[in-house]
Amino acid sequence: MASSVFTFPNPVNDYAARSTAGLVVVLAVVTIIVDHPVLYAVLALGFALRVMSGPTLSPFGQLSVRFIVPKIWRKTKLVPGPPKRFAQTIGLVLTTVALILSLAGAGVAAQITVGLVVVAATLEAVLGFCLGCTIFGFLQQRGVIPESVCEACNNINLRTV
Repeated sequence: MASSVFTFPNPVNDYAARSTAGLVVVLAVVTIIVDHPVLYAVLALGFALRVMSGPTLSPFGQLSVRFIVPKIWRKTKLVPGPPKRFAQTIGLVLTTVALILSLAGAGVAAQITVGLVVVAATLEAVLGFCLGCTIFGFLQQRGVIPESVCEACNNINLRTV
């Protein structure tokens, strides 16, 4: 059971990813406005849970796959999982940096860092453009990420919405 909990889905329903990104945008904007370390920690924890298990342990992921997609979107578009996990990892790094900055008293720097998350998550939620996936594709084309990590990802940066 534990092995299935700590696996990232492949493929991923793009509409679930977009829904989760929309929820992240809301929480990230609130975090920027309130500028409190607890909210930075909640953001980082959400990304950590999604990196570890996709939507399985993530409250936002569960809300997306159990309610938003089946009740609102009612669509499925399967996309490769590894680029989405890579994008979540970038979000984890940025929100962890923001948490550290906030704890160090550098609130403005933390807010700017989370602002980057807002931009990327908004692109995903509104346009279906995954910036982290595009970076993944760029790195894979240059051999930084081996093709074996995601054989279905050939030319992922050329895909359209």
